[in-house]
Amino acid sequence: MEPLYNGAKASSAILLLHCQDSKGIVASVSEFIFKNNGNIIYLDQHVDASQGVLFMRVEWDLSRFTIPEEKIGEYFDTLIAGKYQMQWELHLPHYVPRMALFVSKLPHCLYDLLARWKSGEIRVEIPLIISNHEDMRGVAEQFEIPYHHFEMTPQSKKACEAEQLELLAEHGIDFIVLARYMQILSGSFIDHYQNRIINIHHSFLPAFPGAKPYHSAFERGVKIIGATSHYVTADLDAGPIIAQDVIQVSHADSVQDLVRKGRDLEKVILSRAIWHHLKHQTLVYQNRTIVFT
Repeated sequence: MEPLYNGAKASSAILLLHCQDSKGIVASVSEFIFKNNGNIIYLDQHVDASQGVLFMRVEWDLSRFTIPEEKIGEYFDTLIAGKYQMQWELHLPHYVPRMALFVSKLPHCLYDLLARWKSGEIRVEIPLIISNHEDMRGVAEQFEIPYHHFEMTPQSKKACEAEQLELLAEHGIDFIVLARYMQILSGSFIDHYQNRIINIHHSFLPAFPGAKPYHSAFERGVKIIGATSHYVTADLDAGPIIAQDVIQVSHADSVQDLVRKGRDLEKVILSRAIWHHLKHQTLVYQNRTIVFT
């Protein structure tokens, strides 16, 4: 059996696109693949009727495709994309994405992601871990990943972020995961990785902001708690949402129960968001995320 890379066949290409909706787009893309001896193994599309915009994800087997991999984008742009004024991105097999992890003091998301990486569940390279505290250095050493500590203060923030960006560029980082990184990224930092920084938030947004969300939820007697993973924008905790879920709680749960259940959910939702990103299932339009599953 052919190996799978992050849930996709090792010899498949993935095309994500959006454009103004019109007749024949799906047929034209399908025909492009068919005429070049490709076999479609996944196709999904959605039309936003209110804006008249088509969103599409198609994956096809490259094993007998007649266009060389390095020429597919050029051919598609000339023959199809230009005609419909598409915004598109092509993802080819074999490339292993490079992910940087940012963390502060809480270990649960960091441990979970490193375990999934070590077991081969997610196919990425993790060249480094960045933190504003020393607390997680031992975890990084346990998994033999270089750990870079930055002493972040209001005075040093700009210089620290400049150093971080240099480090990320040096290691060829494709995307960043904030595994409970308790620092607000500046707009200039985010601009370097637009729609490539994934955060996990401790609630079903927007609700219960602040340093002690579970205490606030407990005091309000909530019956569900949630977690939200989203792409980071300059508008704090208001970026395009990738994954969300909730779990039931009751009057019998203590604050500690809510914290435990909430952190379990955070791990699941963050890993789910990363999975969608790695499988190229997310397409950001304005401040919304189309997630093809």
